[in-house]
Amino acid sequence: MFSNSNEFIILLVCFTILIFLIPFIFYLITLQNTLKTISPENRKMAPANVWLLFIPFFNWIYQFIVVNNIADSIRAEALVKSVPLEESRPGASVGIAMCVLQICSIIPVFGTLASLGFIVCWIVYWVKINSYKKLLEQAVTFDFERQDLL
Repeated sequence: MFSNSNEFIILLVCFTILIFLIPFIFYLITLQNTLKTISPENRKMAPANVWLLFIPFFNWIYQFIVVNNIADSIRAEALVKSVPLEESRPGASVGIAMCVLQICSIIPVFGTLASLGFIVCWIVYWVKINSYKKLLEQAVTFDFERQDLL
């Protein structure tokens, strides 16, 4: 089937990249759309900035910034729209855990467990942020100057 082992390794690497790349792109689209849902005055970062997470090694630090900015943006929008939140900083706790576990994944031996924990936290964070996005989309804004619902 393969003429040499190099072709197999290249195919395996390409397949692995696609397996992780496609979900990561959908994850970034979710983060971007969440920020787009939030009014510009309540955003702590531009929606397009989430794509900076594609930069290798830089993303290990930048993801902390993204998690914190998204949490603060969701909170600010929820306060304006009077949406009750379960957390004071939506998604921040699981998001920070996700960031820490990703960094810990480079530690020998412990890294395997940290990687598994990272994947679990990543999925939980993704689902949580998407649910906050839906919650904010359903919220109604009250315009005090017009005295009616927008």
